[in-house]
Amino acid sequence: MLLLLILLPLFAVLVLFFIEKTNLWFHRNFALFWSLLVFNFSILLLFVFDPTFSGFQLFCIIDWLVLANSSIVLGVDGVALFMIILTSFLVPVCILLSWSPTVKTNIKDYNIAFFVLESILFGVFCSLDLLLFYLLFEAVLIPMFFIVGVYGSRDRKIRASYLLFLYTLISSVFMLIAILALYFWSGTTDYQKLQTIHFDHLMVKFVWIAFFLSFAVKMPLVPFHVWLPEAHSEAPTSGSVILAGILLKLGGFGFIRYSVGLFPEASAFFAPLIFSISIFGVVYASLTTIQQIDLKKIIAYSSVAHMGLVTIGIFSNNFQAMLGGILLMISHGIVSGALFLCIGVLYERHQTRIVKYYSGLIHSMPLFTVCFVVFTLGNIGLPATSSFVGEILILVGCFEANSWATLFAGLGMVLGIGYSLWLCNRIVFGNSKQFSILEFRDLNRREFYTLFPFLFLTFLFGLYPDILVNFLRSSIIVL
Repeated sequence: MLLLLILLPLFAVLVLFFIEKTNLWFHRNFALFWSLLVFNFSILLLFVFDPTFSGFQLFCIIDWLVLANSSIVLGVDGVALFMIILTSFLVPVCILLSWSPTVKTNIKDYNIAFFVLESILFGVFCSLDLLLFYLLFEAVLIPMFFIVGVYGSRDRKIRASYLLFLYTLISSVFMLIAILALYFWSGTTDYQKLQTIHFDHLMVKFVWIAFFLSFAVKMPLVPFHVWLPEAHSEAPTSGSVILAGILLKLGGFGFIRYSVGLFPEASAFFAPLIFSISIFGVVYASLTTIQQIDLKKIIAYSSVAHMGLVTIGIFSNNFQAMLGGILLMISHGIVSGALFLCIGVLYERHQTRIVKYYSGLIHSMPLFTVCFVVFTLGNIGLPATSSFVGEILILVGCFEANSWATLFAGLGMVLGIGYSLWLCNRIVFGNSKQFSILEFRDLNRREFYTLFPFLFLTFLFGLYPDILVNFLRSSIIVL
């Protein structure tokens, strides 16, 4: 099933490749239909996945021709399962965004890029071989480079795409060196075999640092975050949705699967360093957010703060905090993606993302206002929204590990509430600025249907988080 899941988006690429660019009706409808088919197939994995079994499931073993006596092993646990479902959920949303009449990009190449990206991401989450994971982890850059650099909305999109490419590529070189060191030491890159091997303590620390540098850039943690606000501000709305929704989670997934999963002793040893970096990042990103005037950069810096909280949860070394970190990752993928969709709605109408041009949208766009307010409250972790469960579990678990870290993490969350409510109040309430925006249109049917699933999931996971917890519990026990 996992191999079929990876190949399904590639089949869509094959079909779209042979259809002329001028046939927009076919490209749009087939891409949307096929992406929804892939999403339904990923949901099917929930019914064949055993939540009571602590380990990897749905194995697929393929002969690996590059390394002698080795094979590609695919498998998923609860964490990878929901990362796959989140990916397949966001791709149809990104494809639906190309239906806007203002989009004048090459729809054929646009859809192909997202299907290629989806297939690569499935491979990243399913891979149980370190070398294959590295290759796919790097391959994600190729479609993202084109999504940001070709379909970006402003003049600095080339610079933003190069920042994204270079930061991730250079940092991942350290991970490649670490994987090669593990291979020459143990003779294998199989994840499950490496878990049973005892490595030299000094070597483990160096390997852990190499993995950390690679995943910290992807999260991103401060001070490795410079590429993210630039990439978000220049990317198209669909690029920002997939970037915030799933690509930032590659770092957190790597920390859980490889840093903690393979090297738990080294993770405990470096936990104070991680706490220091993450707390500084949460507070710094929150203070920086208040100074921003670009709507996308505000959400981008808030993502940096939330990823700092996720990292604190992952390295707190207890069940509650780890579970909270995973739940916050999933919630952030939903809420942050929805906020970027809302900003895309405004930019599509008025071609500006500067905060000062917006005010009093509640008078002219009431439906949009309801959606934006709900997602803003979800972003600050209001009770009954999905982020609340993750954040409270992180604080409870972190308090067991380090009470001072909990205090400063809570301070960062308070700052997050401040800038989120400031932004919401600034653009939603007050008097309409007729001198800067001459025409107002509320959400149309396509936009509402795109945002409604995000609204539903925000409240569903906030009111009934057991849907996620039941599948994640056994996977966290393994760690």
